[in-house]
Amino acid sequence: MNLVDKTDKTFALTTPLYYVNDVPHIGSAYTTIAADVVARFQKLKGHRVLLITGTDEHGQKIQRSAESLGKAPQEFCDGIVPSFVSLWEKLNIQYDRFSRTTAPRHEAIVKEFFGRVWQKGDIYQGQQKGWYCVACEEFKEERELLDDKRCPIHTNKQVEWRDEQNYFFRLSKYQTQLEEFYQSHADFIQPESRRNEVLSFVSRGLQDFSISRINLDWGFPVPTDPKQTLYVWFDALLGYVTALLEPDAEPTLDNALTAWWPINLHLIGKDILRFHAVYWPAMLMSADLPLPERVFGHGFLTKDGQKMGKALGNTLDPIALVERYGSDAVRYYFLKEIEFGKDGDFNESRFINVLNADLANDLGNLLNRSLNMVKKYCAGNDLSISDETISAENPLKKIGLGLGEKVQQAYEALAFNQACEAILSLVQASNKFIDDQAPWSLYKQGQQQEVEKVLYAVLESVRLSAYLLAPVIPNISGEIYQQLGFGIDFNAQNQTATAAPFSIHSKWGLLSNKQLLGNPQPIFKRIEPPKND
Repeated sequence: MNLVDKTDKTFALTTPLYYVNDVPHIGSAYTTIAADVVARFQKLKGHRVLLITGTDEHGQKIQRSAESLGKAPQEFCDGIVPSFVSLWEKLNIQYDRFSRTTAPRHEAIVKEFFGRVWQKGDIYQGQQKGWYCVACEEFKEERELLDDKRCPIHTNKQVEWRDEQNYFFRLSKYQTQLEEFYQSHADFIQPESRRNEVLSFVSRGLQDFSISRINLDWGFPVPTDPKQTLYVWFDALLGYVTALLEPDAEPTLDNALTAWWPINLHLIGKDILRFHAVYWPAMLMSADLPLPERVFGHGFLTKDGQKMGKALGNTLDPIALVERYGSDAVRYYFLKEIEFGKDGDFNESRFINVLNADLANDLGNLLNRSLNMVKKYCAGNDLSISDETISAENPLKKIGLGLGEKVQQAYEALAFNQACEAILSLVQASNKFIDDQAPWSLYKQGQQQEVEKVLYAVLESVRLSAYLLAPVIPNISGEIYQQLGFGIDFNAQNQTATAAPFSIHSKWGLLSNKQLLGNPQPIFKRIEPPKND
């Protein structure tokens, strides 16, 4: 196959294809928020972006969930999928493709890929014996299990013993090739802690893994043996490929891989790291296809310091959270307060305090008071000065001149918390600057140009902060830009066409000789803590 060379002006990324045994949880929302932020940032850089999400709908776990409700598996899946679509809409997620593994087009891709690997001699029939976790859809090594043969991931579920004849993929054949790839592509697995986990796992020796099941109806039949059903991961991982097909294209690998392959970034939870960082690359090697550029495995979320679960009664409903506080609030907290890649905690009191401090007080109040002073002290809402009149020693300008590059590096490293903290430091410095300079006193002294210099420096800092925060809080950033008189819509689907290039708007000094528009309005209303019953 002749793959089209990708340019540096395209960026394709994926969330996992989420398992639909139940409605989406906060962990699914967390990954998807992060993916959306990356996609928006890449758009601001002027790149064409393809964000893929979707659902994994085959396997025994789905079949059992459907049976427990007296439903057919397809009917069950069709009832769950809309809850993902609805949540992504509430969270202001701008995905481009939604891949469902029950789609007929997907089956065609799976069959063709299976044929390639089969022709390579990398699929054979053998006996599978071992402990199987239905919730993970994965065989577990005995050394991994907790007491009472419980799964290390789903700690309240016991694994099941399986002894059956299946088809296997020759993963062991790719041991050396994978190790060489990891060494030559040091950034393939991130963060470093996840990379070390994979290297340790692979160094112990890779074993062939089963890619089919017997006595399971819900899934695609093995092309060479219809009595067997393809194992969910061999099927599901190819959902990323199916998503690349244009709507009217014939479902072939050639058509799917023409424009966007290889994927630039897979965002996943750390619990499915092996599938994406070991099994998936080996499968692609077998099919003679290029590997993705990067796999990033983030941590788990807890609530009030405890693992979330229905048994504990401490689950966190992402839909209720968004409906109560708004999408920007949820997006900001999870990306600013949790280091992406590590485990993180949700605490409602801290959630409220952070949002009030950062968005209502520091950013929102700064914009509001500054615009009110412009209305009061500047005729016609006109800041009739240019950036050149602001000294290079101005403390806000000194921060702002290097902030765009610093934040860009943080976004590219998926260090969202560092990006937010760097931007917030400019906002906090602006609040201190306006108090120290006291433009109200300068106005009374008749120092009009000094008044405008102070207000220019503060409002330019607000503008720059809003632009750099736009991937995280697009609604609030858009409201700030509107109040400053700019026409950018950070929720426009085609941001590369509607927004000025990142290289322009991320620089200090864009507010020069600007007439500000509109009346100042609160961009984020202070949240009152819920009252105890």
